[in-house]
Amino acid sequence: MRSPQADGPGRRLALDDYMEDFDRYFWRSGPEGFWKLERRQSFQEPGVESWEAFHRGDWEESLALLEGQRGHYEEYFGRIAGHGFTVHRVRCVEEPLSPYLQWELHLLHLKAQCGEDTRVLGRDGIRRYEERRTLPELVVLGPWVMYEVLYDDEGKLAGGVRFDDPRAVSECRQAIQEMHRSGEPLADFFSGHVAPLPPPKPAEERI
Repeated sequence: MRSPQADGPGRRLALDDYMEDFDRYFWRSGPEGFWKLERRQSFQEPGVESWEAFHRGDWEESLALLEGQRGHYEEYFGRIAGHGFTVHRVRCVEEPLSPYLQWELHLLHLKAQCGEDTRVLGRDGIRRYEERRTLPELVVLGPWVMYEVLYDDEGKLAGGVRFDDPRAVSECRQAIQEMHRSGEPLADFFSGHVAPLPPPKPAEERI
């Protein structure tokens, strides 16, 4: 995949600036839609109740908290549809699944049931696009802007790099769309590879 830096450097944004900038454009995504490429296999999400429960080893509570968010996500994706766009995601997945990814795929499965369009790119697909470099974490908002999303060494969100050159935005959106077409529908992957798994080990038991 072509680096988003290929057409010139972007503008580095600290976390608060990134969140503000993102919110400014998200609801304007329009017919081109919102496209996200998610590559890392583990993140930290402090403050998210379900993730906190998962992290401390309470798997049943974590899943119950996710299910408790169903009404929120139905309303959220209904609002997105009312603004005339769809959220599309490519989730890169390596197996065996990391404990975090096992949790996140339950979250994404819920979001997909509420309106998000997610496909899974497996190991062979990942290799196809990583001949030169590891795929970045990217979000593309309509024709306007894209961000390379940045995380710290622990996997916590740390900000982003903004790109708004129209050609670069278009090329990255098309690349993510190609990955999406070649991916497996999340519902199919979830039923075969995620639902049968036993609960992940608590953090203190992981080696």
